[in-house]
Amino acid sequence: MLTTLAIANYRSLRELAVPMARLNVVTGANGSGKSNLYRALRLLAETAQGGVVPALAREGGLESSLWAGPETISARMKRGEVPIQGGARKDPVSLRLGFAGEDYGYAIDLGLPIPSNSRFTHDPQIKREAIWSGPFLRSANVLVDRNGSMARVRDGRGWRVVAQHLSPFESLFAQIADPHAAPEVLTLRETIRGWRFYDHFRSDAHAPARQPQLGTRTPVLSHDGRDLAAAWQTIIEIGDERALAAAVDDAFPGARVDIAGEGARFALEFHQHGLLRPLSAAELSDGTLRYLLWIAALHTPRPPPLMVLNEPETSLHPDLLPALARLIAHAAKRTQVWVVSHASRLISALEQVDDCNSIHLEKQFSQTQIVGQGMLDAPAWYWPER
Repeated sequence: MLTTLAIANYRSLRELAVPMARLNVVTGANGSGKSNLYRALRLLAETAQGGVVPALAREGGLESSLWAGPETISARMKRGEVPIQGGARKDPVSLRLGFAGEDYGYAIDLGLPIPSNSRFTHDPQIKREAIWSGPFLRSANVLVDRNGSMARVRDGRGWRVVAQHLSPFESLFAQIADPHAAPEVLTLRETIRGWRFYDHFRSDAHAPARQPQLGTRTPVLSHDGRDLAAAWQTIIEIGDERALAAAVDDAFPGARVDIAGEGARFALEFHQHGLLRPLSAAELSDGTLRYLLWIAALHTPRPPPLMVLNEPETSLHPDLLPALARLIAHAAKRTQVWVVSHASRLISALEQVDDCNSIHLEKQFSQTQIVGQGMLDAPAWYWPER
């Protein structure tokens, strides 16, 4: 389980250290930085896929993703005595992402290349990476240390160099994930690759989930929900069938879901009290179909280390939100859950769950901050130095 998420110089996240628990709910007014925090978490996930630099390029490049304000905001600026303005840059360009977990912590520092004749002078490079044990980085607990093109791993009381010519465009996870030379890198890479993000379920008239699909065993529902029927049948056969049926009845009293179809093609059928025939997925309302997608996603027989739900209330009737909260709380017993939402009814219901970590964001001088978090309240965090 992750215990801390840290971001520096990413869009409105000037310097943020977020404590994490088993169930986390992120909320705040429009423009407070909820989406930036979610996107930063996705960027961290891209490090294990070897795609953090291309992901930044899709966002407009490193310079577009950087904090756009001054390096420091003085007390006089905050009091309004002088206008907010920048000066000559003192520190190098740096976008930093990291997390601490129960086993390992990880941090990455991205910057711009040294000026040269190359046309790729705006292409970000990885300057530093570190993996450590414990709640925060200290010199004594670093296990893997990358500085530019060189990487070394802890070897007893000393260090062993495992690479001297690393590509500046790819993370450690893509280059030295060796079970013998650097087992910590491999372990952490596979953990991050197991993170699961759901933010793009389709429920429109042409959504794949509305059509019969070729059925294969599907322990993990796809990000767009196209294999809903197969995932549902997989839960029935190797998952918690009773909890699945109870989740349907909780949201739609008296209803049930069956998987029909001919041969290898599976089709979802929704039986509702008072109807003489079941409804096909093509006949369901957007809200009903989307809720069934959430049931399938959150009852996966293969729970991930971290499941991230971005605005799960989309297209749902407000009366369904308490049931959705119970569904999410049930999933949080098996996996760490991160929910980004602005639906007050869903947030209120989740905040009543024991040990729910409610993260309210606000902006001050365009910087995203956690409401009520003072300097002594933030979790301890240190970045690897260049």
